[in-house]
Amino acid sequence: MSYQATNPLADEFELALDGPLTAYWLAFLRVVTGWWFFHAGVTKLIEDGLAFSYGPAYMQQMTGTALGPIPVWMGNNLAWLIAPGVPLFETLIGLALMVGALTRLAAFGGVIFMVLFWVGNAGFGHGLVNGDLMGLLLFATMMVVGAGRYYGLDAIVEKLAFVERHPKLRYILG
Repeated sequence: MSYQATNPLADEFELALDGPLTAYWLAFLRVVTGWWFFHAGVTKLIEDGLAFSYGPAYMQQMTGTALGPIPVWMGNNLAWLIAPGVPLFETLIGLALMVGALTRLAAFGGVIFMVLFWVGNAGFGHGLVNGDLMGLLLFATMMVVGAGRYYGLDAIVEKLAFVERHPKLRYILG
């Protein structure tokens, strides 16, 4: 008996990136990832407005993390930016992903947030692979595949004459 006859995985399996299943899945991941960040940002805006004081206060007590004294310095000296920036940018990143507009730019912002969360929460009590890393991978996936092209506004915007005259804009779209 040959190996191939007993192994159902021996046949070729190909997931075409231009197929409908992939398009639906990427659009779904984009919307869910966007909702996650949008909800986090809007909740902070409703509760605290643009005065999210928990962010700077949390950073001021982040002694002994992998980032060393950087978060403490940021919490002390950049509170004016962090307090309004966290809820505002979480909301905007989430909204952009949900509608699929400026997807790569929004996902890049999400990657920055998640890198800071992942490294900043570097107790790694559950190991290196945790929720922050999973969020980072979701945002990186949205950025790499240009998920806004799948049932998002970026698919429409990229066809505009302005974008066709300036093709480098596609680096922030997609």
